[in-house]
Formats: sequence, structure tokens, C-alpha cells
Amino acid sequence: MKPLVLLSNDDGFASKRLRALRDALVTWADVVVVAPLLEQSASSHSLTLHHPIRAREMEPGIFAVDGTPADCVYVALHCGTRFLPRWPDLVCSGINRGLNLGQDAFYSGTVAAAREAALRGIPSIASSASRSSVGV
Repeated sequence: MKPLVLLSNDDGFASKRLRALRDALVTWADVVVVAPLLEQSASSHSLTLHHPIRAREMEPGIFAVDGTPADCVYVALHCGTRFLPRWPDLVCSGINRGLNLGQDAFYSGTVAAAREAALRGIPSIASSASRSSVGV
């Protein structure tokens, strides 16, 4: 059985960089994307508390959630098999548009998505790249 990777970000499910990371990961893993419907840059580790969170499957294995990146990971992990067929082996968040360096990591939704999984004991990684270092 291939490892299961949960993929999220803060730039939204339609991000070209998220798609590029997904394309790289599917060469060796089963990948499920649960990412924000709209861009959530600088949302930090906020959770949605005052309105229902809605999710819909945009394509097979790609879900858009009308919440923050931390919401996306939290919901994916706690909704049974609605999103994930089993507990993920790894959570990847990114590739963020723009670098998350120094204090920026405190504000980054991309970093928060990885942190939310790490709080649940799942190995996690957040990635970012400058505009000039990635062709997408």
C-alpha cells in the first residue's frame, strides 16, 4: 500500500503550485487535497468558529473548504472517511507563493496547516518558494 499524503496550502485549491506539488507526490503516494476554496494568506493558525464550514469535492480527491488552512487539516482529520480513507502518513502544505521566512512563519496559513497536523502527531512539512525560484 502506498503512503497517504494529505496536501493543503493557504493559496487555495486551484493554486498552480499546489497542483505541481500534487503531481510530484502522486508518483509515490496516494494524495488527497483538502485546501481552502479561496486564498487565505496570512490567516495564521485561525479556526472558523462563527459559521458552518462547507466543503465540496472539486475533482476526485480534491476538496475545497470555505475555511482557513488549519480548518482544512482539522476537518480532514476529524470527519471520518469523508475526505481521507485512512489516517495520513504525512501532511504537506504548500507550495506557498512567496517565502515564509523568519517572523512570517507565525502569520503563514501554509505553516499553520502543517502545524495543525503536527499537533495531532502526524509528520508534516510546509514549503514555500519565491516567484523566481519556481516556474509555476
